[in-house]
Amino acid sequence: MTIATKTKYQLETFWVPGGQDENPAYALSLTNNTDQPLEGFTLCVSGPARIDPEATVEGGRLLTRLSNHAEFAPPEGFVLKPGETWTVKALGMSYHPKHWTDGANAGYVVLADNNTVPVSVAPTRAKGDNAALTRGSVVYPVPKVAPVSVSVVPWPSAVSVSGRLAPPVGLDLQSEGAEADAAVQSFKSLTGGLFPVEGIVRPAAEGGFPVLLTLADGLAAEAYSVRFSTSRVTVSASASTGFLYGLITLAQILRGARLHPETFLFPASGEITDEPALGWRGVHLDVARQFYGTAEIEQFLRIMAWNKLNRFHWHLSDDEAWRVEIDAYPALTEIGAWRGHGLKIPPLLGSGPQVTGGYYSKAAIRQIVALAGNLGIEVVPEIDVPGHCYAMLQAIPELRDPAESGSYFSVQGFPDNCINPAREETYRVLETIFDELIELFPSKIIHIGADEVPLGAWSGSPEALARLRDVSGEAMATAHAARLNVITNTHGADEIDGSGAAVLQAEFLARIQNFLASRGCVTGGWQEAAHGNVIDKSKSLLFGWRTVEASAALAGEGYDMVVCPGQVYYLDMANSQAWSEPGASWAGWSDPEKLYAFDPVEGWSEAQKKHLLGVQCCIWSEPMTDRGVFDRLVFPRLSALAETGWSLPERKSFARFEALVGLMPILYGVYAEK
Repeated sequence: MTIATKTKYQLETFWVPGGQDENPAYALSLTNNTDQPLEGFTLCVSGPARIDPEATVEGGRLLTRLSNHAEFAPPEGFVLKPGETWTVKALGMSYHPKHWTDGANAGYVVLADNNTVPVSVAPTRAKGDNAALTRGSVVYPVPKVAPVSVSVVPWPSAVSVSGRLAPPVGLDLQSEGAEADAAVQSFKSLTGGLFPVEGIVRPAAEGGFPVLLTLADGLAAEAYSVRFSTSRVTVSASASTGFLYGLITLAQILRGARLHPETFLFPASGEITDEPALGWRGVHLDVARQFYGTAEIEQFLRIMAWNKLNRFHWHLSDDEAWRVEIDAYPALTEIGAWRGHGLKIPPLLGSGPQVTGGYYSKAAIRQIVALAGNLGIEVVPEIDVPGHCYAMLQAIPELRDPAESGSYFSVQGFPDNCINPAREETYRVLETIFDELIELFPSKIIHIGADEVPLGAWSGSPEALARLRDVSGEAMATAHAARLNVITNTHGADEIDGSGAAVLQAEFLARIQNFLASRGCVTGGWQEAAHGNVIDKSKSLLFGWRTVEASAALAGEGYDMVVCPGQVYYLDMANSQAWSEPGASWAGWSDPEKLYAFDPVEGWSEAQKKHLLGVQCCIWSEPMTDRGVFDRLVFPRLSALAETGWSLPERKSFARFEALVGLMPILYGVYAEK
């Protein structure tokens, strides 16, 4: 028999939004469950909640604040007796928490001898909200009567089927030619990974229904047709990806008919013809804030393929971590891939005092890229520069001007997080890193970030100010130097157009793009890469994350655009405004229906639409410590985005989507309690 015991120390956090009689306040209460007094200690917590560096703190002192990592000390001489609680209250947050995952989700006590003790942390509660906290994907039950007779997500271009066969137990695939053979092997691997015991692919000896794959000239690479008869199914395509997508559609129909025969049928006749509306149907995954192992990435790629998504934007570096092996600079992963108490990168975003993190070896990356290629997915790596480089600078401090003084701060509360564009060492290091990356990623699209450079970046660097003086004159350099030690970006990302930071960033971007172009690569960047209008539009693409209107304006300037506005397509945003929902809401919120109905090119002119590459959802991982939160935030919104990218607007129907999406797989299998 197991006897339950209390943890030594327990932390509860509480958010008071403020009102007529009280100011907004964030309270942290530590309870001593031991039989010994606690003294000479400090309390460390990590967010996403960020204490404002100028906050007033009651009941203790704020010793350290690095982004969402905060260390508090009680008053001098304070003793936390057994069974008692100490409360420290911060009157000032960098942003006001809106959801239960905004608060502290990890903590530990540092004892007087510098040893650490983990603390049990309860989800943050908000004053006036007692609703049950939610996690796990919302369950979308398959109805008895659906708007359509076959189950396919995303919905095809044309569906004309009739009759009903008894659903076969599996599919006996008969391929002709290299393209079809490759698709069969990929499909076997895909279904075996997603549905290992269903036996979707099986020989005739085990009851597999004949499926013939035939080459059809004239179809686009991702297009296909599926023709049904009583004796066999014929899948036609011109390329392996088209064959794979045809087989995925057929398998979705089979699963629907087998699992819900009262709702869906397996057709006896008719045809489905299909091709995507948009060429770029992407998903961005941030692996810097939280780390996902190779097995998780591979399963996520399988789910992407099942949704006919074809671009995996892999966010491999940020302030919080560096996640890719670089032979020339082993310190990047030795230092930048790990967080923990006493390390150069402290516990952040739910990591405790123990060493946590990880990185992708080159062997793992090759394995992942190969799987993606077999599934029709291009992998686009991102190394975010020149901002969001705190982890990189901890590993390679030479990328900062050694004479730099003072500090500037990023929107996420990291000091001095930009590599210096005025240093030749910066370009030598980056060119070496990019050369190693290019060898790993055959897509030859290298995303360089370029977002959220702080307004005061490099304002204390003599090298940067000298370069700015040469380029833009004394007045600009003097104005920029005045931004040193000014706490900017406390509540949002500053617009830097026209600033010294924008001028220096533009010089940096032009040089990096020229280098990548010399290696035969296209440069990707967030929309801030357009600062200064210096990058070659014919060799670049931009990702519009702020608004549809901003993306349209950039398209009008001739930039090729992937549309991913944070208000709707950022999947770390909560499903509703309720405190009980996990996620964030600094950009907005969007439930599956809102995302599904969203028009990514509303108001665009025909000339602007010529520069539309496609759409992408972005998974930022700040709230993803709990994988049940991942499933709730990502699914089924990922499938809603997939249908926007694949199906023409006039073919969309949320009522149909809602009836079918419950059959789509999710990553961790965590569903919300009914």
